[in-house]
Order: sequence, then C-alpha cells, then structure tokens
Amino acid sequence: MNFDLDTIHRAAIEIAKNGGDHTLNYFNRSFDVERKADDSPVTVADREAESIMRENIANQFPDHGIVGEEHGKDNEESSVQWILDPIDGTKSFIHGVPLYTTLIGVVVDDEPVVGVIYAPALDELCDAAQGKGARLNGEECRVRSCDDLAKASFMSTDAYTAAEFDYGDAFNELLDKSRIHRTWGDAYGHMLVATGRADLMFDPILNIWDAAPLLTILREAGGIFSDTDGNETIQSGNGFSCSRELLPDVLEVFEKNT
Repeated sequence: MNFDLDTIHRAAIEIAKNGGDHTLNYFNRSFDVERKADDSPVTVADREAESIMRENIANQFPDHGIVGEEHGKDNEESSVQWILDPIDGTKSFIHGVPLYTTLIGVVVDDEPVVGVIYAPALDELCDAAQGKGARLNGEECRVRSCDDLAKASFMSTDAYTAAEFDYGDAFNELLDKSRIHRTWGDAYGHMLVATGRADLMFDPILNIWDAAPLLTILREAGGIFSDTDGNETIQSGNGFSCSRELLPDVLEVFEKNT
C-alpha cells in the first residue's frame, strides 16, 4: 500500500486546487443546472471538477480508494479512501455567491487523517493533517477561545433545514443564546470556525463527502467537530464545529431539545 502522510497531505492540497480552480471556468457564467434524485442541484462544473480530482488521485495513488459525490466509489476494499466533494454549496455556486468550496478528506482504516477545504472564488485554502496542525493559505490557524454562547457567533447554512430534521428547538435556542447569527454556511462556515473567524457552525444534515475534511481540520486547529451526541465522527449525518471550551454548552442545548 502506497501511504505516506506528508505525501498524501501535499497531494490533497494540489488536487483540491486543481478541481476547485476548474470550477472557476463556470462560476458567474451561464450553464445548465440539473436535479439529482434527491432534488439537489448539480452542474457540469461539479462533474468535471470531480473527474479531474479522481484522475489526479488514480495517477498518483492507484491502489487507493475514492468516494465522490458525483461519480461514486472506486477501490472500496482499500484501507486508504479519498472522499471528494467537488462543489460543496452548489446553490451558492449557481447564484454567483463565492462561499462554495471544494472538499477532500482522506481516511485510513476509517480514521480521518487529512482534510482540505478550498474556496476557489475567494482564494482561501484551509488544510490539516493528523498531528501536523492546521493552516489557512499556508499560515497556522486556530479556533478562537470562546466559552460562552452569549459571546459566540453562530453560523448555519440556512434558517429552515434544522426544523426539517427535528432540530428546530435546538436551533432556536442556539439563536437565542448566541451573540450573532449569520448564514455563511456549508463547509465555509466550518472553515470560519477553524480559522478563528466564527465560534459555532451547525449542520443538521451531512453526507460523508460534506463532513470528510472537517474532523481533521477542526481537531488540528484546536477545536472540535462532533455530532449532536458528542461523538467525534464524520459518519453520523450531522455535525457542528466549535471550540472545546464551548462544547459543553452546545451539547447541553442538543441534549435538552432532541
């Protein structure tokens, strides 16, 4: 098995940039939008960017597995899996909002070890590898210290999905208790937490490719990515990012309301 953490980390950054930069050929331009079976939007930019990323991975690491939002799974039996989301925040992308991102998470024996969040329209890239810390555009980044929801800035993707997935009461309490709320969402919201520009980001529904880079990045930035039961995992289908000091208050809200 071809596995070296530093090599994979460097490659993940390069591959995320290759895929993300390709999306700029379509950003703020006219293109067709299709609907997938779950009614979520998809574009030629999503599919082409993922194809580029998959080709890069297959050329460099032919024995590794790949899980992608648009093109499925390859080498499922491999202990090393690259999990790809070419455009996280397709709705933002479609409407010319630059807060969409390209995501890569690498897991080894189901343990997340590398994460990359790249916002190509903003030229911001946040990356981390297990035991190596986290960076924003090459400079070390950390979550900011916040131990009180009353002082916290709270991010979400939108104002209605939480209620749809039975987190409405918890969401409303977080709104009431936090200092400020903004819908700078999807993975970009988690990147804001990891880079010390926000304090809490909550996603009531996450696919594996949405969550794949988040645990490694938040952990290496000194924070936490957890599901609503307090488990540090990318596989629960929901998750939030915050500082470790803020974690007890956030979990108390979910415990009380769900």
